[in-house]
Formats: sequence, structure tokens, C-alpha cells
Amino acid sequence: MKALVTGGGGFLGGAVVRRLLDRGDSVRSFTRSAYPWLAEIGVEQVQGDLATLPDVERAVAGCDVVFHVAAKAGVWGRYADYYAVNVTGTENVIAACRKHAVGKIVHTSTPSVVHAGGDLEGVNESVPYAKHFEAYYPETKAKAEQAVLAANGPDLATVALRPHLIWGPGDPHLIPRVLARARAGKLRRVGKKDVTVDVTYVDNAADAHVLAADRLAPGSAVAGKAYFVSNGEPVKLWDFLNRVFAEAGLPPVTRSVPVWAALAAGRVAEALHRLFRLAGEPAMTRFVALQMSTSHWFDISAARRDLGYEPRVSVGEGLRRLAETLRK
Repeated sequence: MKALVTGGGGFLGGAVVRRLLDRGDSVRSFTRSAYPWLAEIGVEQVQGDLATLPDVERAVAGCDVVFHVAAKAGVWGRYADYYAVNVTGTENVIAACRKHAVGKIVHTSTPSVVHAGGDLEGVNESVPYAKHFEAYYPETKAKAEQAVLAANGPDLATVALRPHLIWGPGDPHLIPRVLARARAGKLRRVGKKDVTVDVTYVDNAADAHVLAADRLAPGSAVAGKAYFVSNGEPVKLWDFLNRVFAEAGLPPVTRSVPVWAALAAGRVAEALHRLFRLAGEPAMTRFVALQMSTSHWFDISAARRDLGYEPRVSVGEGLRRLAETLRK
């Protein structure tokens, strides 16, 4: 098939691109700028802005399926910027698919759309969207996911995937961020509870996207639905991170701060950044404090049943591969 991958130069988008190429599909990537490595492996590239409908229409034209992976992630920034990419950009993908008779959208969402601040332990897709969000990323991603699922119909089949904490060699976000803070001595546990979380090795997340596209059609079992995706083996957050630190030659993180103190620090830091328009992101935010102090792992039996999804790379094997990269 002819597939468009928005954000094809990114971490997950790149893994989806490689997975499609490996099985013989034709792939086009849509990004803000060109990526030399995509050109080297024979990927057609279109540059543009997700928030600009004509740009998206150019990228979508002639494709059979769109993997909408691109998003503005992170925990800090202007609401307008998050809305432009995550909401308007998604609406543009839907409109462009309708205009050019593209029949499938596989949308990358996040479990954060249902995280209301408390523990989520073994929940399935019946858990409702959160009514309040502590960051613009999950808030705008919830709006985007709902728009994608509402667009499902006889001429356009849609599905949303919610991979949790994607990681692996080449990760530019999660692992480098925690390593940098650990090296600087600025990383602390939040609370005393030994929280459990899901993680998703990047190749497993890519597999889930391709499987979803193969099973997606108007009226199919997956059309119009959202699915949690993970490695299916929840980990103790700090056991996992301390294994990563050990491979990077760093000591384990054992010191902690109370949850109330982390939330208060996040509230103050956010206020100061807004008041003085400080560059970068706050050292702590309320969203990060809640993510680090609560358990969030999910029942992926629906993805196994409907998508035929089965994680191929275990957490242990993923850590071995990551360790090789860190040693280099």
C-alpha cells in the first residue's frame, strides 16, 4: 500500500516507516523539514505544517492510509501551539483524507487522555476521558483522539492507538531526559509509593500501528475504537529507571520528596514561568509530579484480540539493546 506517515522523521514515526518498508510498502513522510536518513532509505518526503490544510492535502494525495503520528509533545508550552498541531493538525488530516478519498487513518494517541491524576491499574478502554488535565499535551490529544474516532464512517475508517512511555535505542525524549537529570543530581522520587507503570518498546509500538492498518476497514472490529498498547509487562518505575542508570554508569536514585511538596513546587514553578515568561520548561510541573507518583498500567487484551498484537521485544531484551547503545 501507499502509506503516509506524519512525523516520519521522529522516534516512533521512523520506526513505523522502517516497519512498512521492511514488508514492501511504499512510504511518504510529512515533516516540517527534510531528514537525510529518510532519503537514504528511499522514503518520499513532503515538507509542510500540520496546521496548514493545503500542506496536509499535498502530503495525503494519492495515499491509501495515513499513520498520523506527528504531535507536539512535552509538558510545557503555549496552549495555542499545542492546539495548532494536535487539534487543528488532526482535523486537517481528517479533512484531507476525505478530500482525496483516503480510506484509513491510524492515529497515535496517548493513555494520558484518561489520566485524571489518580492510579490507573489494569484498566481497559471503558475508562472515560479525564475531565481535567494538568498539561496542554494530554488535553489537546484528548480532543484530537475524539475527533478521529468521531470521523469514522463508511468512507473513512479510523482507529486510535494509545502506546504508553515509548522507549528504546535512539529515544530522543524519555531516556535522555531522565539521564540528564540523574547526571545533574536533580532527579528525585516523588512520594514513597512503589508505583507500577507500563512501558512500550518502540518496535512493539510500530508493530501495533501496522497491524491496526491491516485490520482497519469500514465496519471492521477495530473501526472507530481506541486501544491501549504496551509491552504487557508492567514494571516498577524506579526499578526500571535504576536499571537504565546502572547501564549508563550512574548510581540509583533513592532520595524522594513528598507528593504534596512536588505538586507545590510544580505549581510555583509554573506560575513563575508564566509571570516572567522564562525560557525552557519548569524544573517541576504538576503533570510530572502526578505521573511520577501514581501507577498507570493498562489491560491490552483488546489490542491482542482485535489487532492480533503481541509484543515481540520484551522489557528485558529492550534493556539489553538499550544498554549496548548507552555503552557506546
